[in-house]
Amino acid sequence: MESKLKKPLPHNSRMAQPSSSQTAGAQLTCPAPAKLNLFLHVTGRRPDGYHLLQTLFRFIDLHDTLHFSLREDGAIRRTNTLEGIPEEQDLCVQAARLLQSETGCGLGVDITLEKRIPMGGGLGGGSSDAATTLIALSRLWSLGLSRTRLMQLGLRLGADVPVFIFGKNAFAEGVGERLQAYPLPDAWYVVLFPPVQVPTAQIFAHPELTRNAVSITMRALSERQLCDERQFRNDLQPVVCNLYPEVARYLGWLNGFGKAMMTGSGACVFAEFTSCNQAETVMKQLPPGMHGVVAQGLARHPLHDWVPD
Repeated sequence: MESKLKKPLPHNSRMAQPSSSQTAGAQLTCPAPAKLNLFLHVTGRRPDGYHLLQTLFRFIDLHDTLHFSLREDGAIRRTNTLEGIPEEQDLCVQAARLLQSETGCGLGVDITLEKRIPMGGGLGGGSSDAATTLIALSRLWSLGLSRTRLMQLGLRLGADVPVFIFGKNAFAEGVGERLQAYPLPDAWYVVLFPPVQVPTAQIFAHPELTRNAVSITMRALSERQLCDERQFRNDLQPVVCNLYPEVARYLGWLNGFGKAMMTGSGACVFAEFTSCNQAETVMKQLPPGMHGVVAQGLARHPLHDWVPD
């Protein structure tokens, strides 16, 4: 019932903590957690074509792992091959080169990326990898950049990158870059991986996408006034389900155990549970051929304290 990707940590253990070596040939090993969108509303569209969103980000303990080895020759290289991601298109490599260019740093790095988060699934894997790269290299290269500065650089790589540098579960507005911390209770999630990759641009450009959701306020969210379950929806989900029947099939199955929703622009879907046992009971009933994991919600990003405010 597990994905063919590397497995997340056992549910009774903590996410792998970052480790480092400050000796010659310094190295860092760091996690890059996935995120869920607990709701995602499309409230409008800017003149430049970007969509205005409101969403609630939740970090989970499903994560990629990145290994960084210091180079003194200034070269930036990825050491392993990843199917479907040429090195020049890898957001980790792009993040490292952006940081090097913006700071004038003469150091380089070898990057090894262990993928566990499905690509094209709406779990933010590429964005999280880029954010972890910026955070880790600011430390490895002794740059000491502030959270605000790293978030500014992250936004140049993608709209979801800043939240991983912000480091807390957050209510987001704008294109996803205006963030306010939002504490969330402990929770466990069944996250399923439909066997499709959904191009984000295709969904946002689709003529059937509704773009006029009524904006909600942080105050309403904080006062738990969003009692109407219709508020907890993903406006991209109907379009994706029409285009990708497998997403609809996975949602239909998971809805039999609790309110299921798509995260991001898909294709992954999830349902929330109050205990690990509840989530694992659902996973044990997963039909043959379906894949997914049980993941624990995180209170904050594991590298949060690495970044000076």
